[in-house]
Amino acid sequence: MHIKSMLGMAIIMTLGSMATAADEQLMSRAQGLFEPIPHDPPEIEGIPSSPAKVELGKMLYFEPRLSKSNTISCNSCHLVGLGGTDMLETSIGHRWQQGGRNSPTVLNAVFNTAQFWDGRAKDLAEQAGGPLINPVEMATTHADVVKTLQAIPGYQPAFEKAFPDTQEPISIDNVQNAIALFEATLITPDAPFDRYLEGNADALSEPQKTGLELFINKGCSACHNGINIGGSQYQPFGVIEQPGADFLPPDDKGRFAVTESASDEYVYKVPSLRNIVLTPPYFHSGKAWDLEQAVAVMGASQLGIELSEDEVMAITEFLHSLTGAQPRVEYPILPASTAETPRPQLSVSDQ
Repeated sequence: MHIKSMLGMAIIMTLGSMATAADEQLMSRAQGLFEPIPHDPPEIEGIPSSPAKVELGKMLYFEPRLSKSNTISCNSCHLVGLGGTDMLETSIGHRWQQGGRNSPTVLNAVFNTAQFWDGRAKDLAEQAGGPLINPVEMATTHADVVKTLQAIPGYQPAFEKAFPDTQEPISIDNVQNAIALFEATLITPDAPFDRYLEGNADALSEPQKTGLELFINKGCSACHNGINIGGSQYQPFGVIEQPGADFLPPDDKGRFAVTESASDEYVYKVPSLRNIVLTPPYFHSGKAWDLEQAVAVMGASQLGIELSEDEVMAITEFLHSLTGAQPRVEYPILPASTAETPRPQLSVSDQ
């Protein structure tokens, strides 16, 4: 073989080895920071699951009669077919009232350390009870929820099947637990990034690998890490520089409303980035409709750096790899009302 050809082959082999080593190092770093979504729903501590409970929870998740107007269900603000969100800046609730914060996705919410932007609910069961009694959302009471379900005959056998060992199967605790167990099934495994974390180096494109490396090196992964690539800690929005009032409304002080600690002003739960491409608009204010814009804002506000256009595009390419297999949910057939079932209250006034 000609000496130049031999040298060329040696250079190619060396570069190939270097590229392989760099790829392996990147994968190893990623595996130390993130975890793949499992294919089977996780257990919820303290709430044993069963097929009957999950099926009941699905019925209740899609049940609009749990709201005062009989028009709003859990799925109204967390549409399973829209990435678990409603694609509104803030959701529309009872009497067309507008909520104060963007509705976070229900998909993979079981992996979050707490629920709501301010973490005021410790788990999915506690979260499920909140919108029911929020006057801006479903606007009912827990007692009225139980009364309504008791007045729909088809629910009694469903609750008895799901909770056979309880004297009063239809209770608010059982309502919340059943909804939580259904929501725990709404996971999205098998994203390209999951396959990458499981050892498939070809699962990500080269631009996505570039974006992943930037995501780690620039510091995004300091907050967005773990199985949900977020959802496990609280951080101020504006660690380095507060964004504009559109993105950070001054009247919403975040976790401060829960803890009343001055250090928690404008502190929020770090959102999960799973399926982020499917869930605009972004931030708790819902004011960023463009994912690239959201990435740039986070770079400036949280990291104190101005990401270049190429860096923003690369990180956004990586974020596309976080879209997993969406849950397939067959819409439930709900039991019929009777003459005794409470009537909807549709007035747009307080009367």
